[in-house]
Amino acid sequence: GTNTNLNSMITASGDVTINSVLNFGSGAAIYTDGTITFTSTASMNVGGDLTLRASGFDFQDTFSGNGASLALQPNAVDDDMTVDAATIANLSGFSQITLGRADGTGLLTLSGDIAAVASSGSPEPSSEKPALTVAPVAEVPPAAPRPAPAGADGGRIFASPLARRIAADKGLDLSAVKGSGPRGRIVKADVEAAAPGARPAPASARADTPAPPPAAAPAPSVQADAVARMFEGRDTTEIALDGMRKTVAARLTEAKQTIPHFYLRRDIRLDALLQFRGQINAQLEARGIKLSVNDFIIKACALALQQVPAANAVWAGDRILQLTPSDVAVAVAIDGGLFTPVLKDADTKSLSALSVEMKDLATRARDRKLAPHEYVGGSFTISNLGMYGIDNFDAVINPPHGAILAVGAGVKKPVVQPDGTLGVATVMSVTLSVDHRVIDGALGAELLAAIRDNLENPLAMLA
Repeated sequence: GTNTNLNSMITASGDVTINSVLNFGSGAAIYTDGTITFTSTASMNVGGDLTLRASGFDFQDTFSGNGASLALQPNAVDDDMTVDAATIANLSGFSQITLGRADGTGLLTLSGDIAAVASSGSPEPSSEKPALTVAPVAEVPPAAPRPAPAGADGGRIFASPLARRIAADKGLDLSAVKGSGPRGRIVKADVEAAAPGARPAPASARADTPAPPPAAAPAPSVQADAVARMFEGRDTTEIALDGMRKTVAARLTEAKQTIPHFYLRRDIRLDALLQFRGQINAQLEARGIKLSVNDFIIKACALALQQVPAANAVWAGDRILQLTPSDVAVAVAIDGGLFTPVLKDADTKSLSALSVEMKDLATRARDRKLAPHEYVGGSFTISNLGMYGIDNFDAVINPPHGAILAVGAGVKKPVVQPDGTLGVATVMSVTLSVDHRVIDGALGAELLAAIRDNLENPLAMLA
């Protein structure tokens, strides 16, 4: 058509060519395994943050973002793509252009004169177009900003963000690494091929001695060698780490090393909830909706965050941010890692609406089709392993969240009834992992008590 509205995500196969007016609503996204092309006859009206994921991008005319942000992502996980700077130069009016996937599993680099923009994030303002910030996605935020390295002649060294990160981990001096990217830019393959701890040779030696060829493969770390020697003679299979597994490992290591965890545990009786769930599912059957126990847990946590608003908060480095809505993240396991899609405003949604939304998010998470805005944000996480028969466990906090609830299985146990007699009840064990910087012990106990009360009195959650 000549004027098309897009307010959600569309998935296509093959090349996508746009040659008319396309109105992008908030959270709009286009995913395809081909190239996305905006021809010179096309125009776009961007009403919210936009995500484009493809194997290539071609913007053949100038397009304005109306102050929104744009994410350009490679279609395949772990792909490293190069985008022509001239293509990016045709985009104006965007508050920010993010290159690569938010989970760190794909990287885009620029070729051409704007390569310095991707490295520094500080483009020179133009008299013809508003200044544009192009920000490469990082797998793990750096602890502090680092100055760009300089070569032996004092000139700036251009390297991709991923190459800088790998170089820092390996102790490499980038001035000793020869770049194979556009205009000599150092890319991932260059630093992986360099020996750890490489340092630049003296100027006279560099002038007289040709540089040795790069190694064929990155040298393994001392730790990797030591572990490999422990299993010499044993049948093993080496599994390379993909981008998602590296990101998960880095974030969990960061979380356990930097977040002061403490843990609160409670048993929750589920008999009233299970009875109520059976009754309401019988009524919802005609609508094709079946509520799970996890749907009730999401609702209970969302309401508890409203009942204890001081606990609905995140750690922001030099301050605490307290949220007004209850945005609850739920851990979803996928092959090779996990996603934590966020159910926004969960306290205001019905149980049936939460159930439908959670099923949709979980399905698309397993297919790796979530848009970045769907798994970013929230103040609280739920991790449920009860369906695997796990009685209880301690979960690692998902930064910057203030807490995460680890949910075990509901198990029939002997209990003391209110009248002092012995009975049997279905009991679920939960553990609340809390960031002590955000939530103190008494506040965490108050939050967990509210969650328990909501689950043990499910009818009150509908009031």
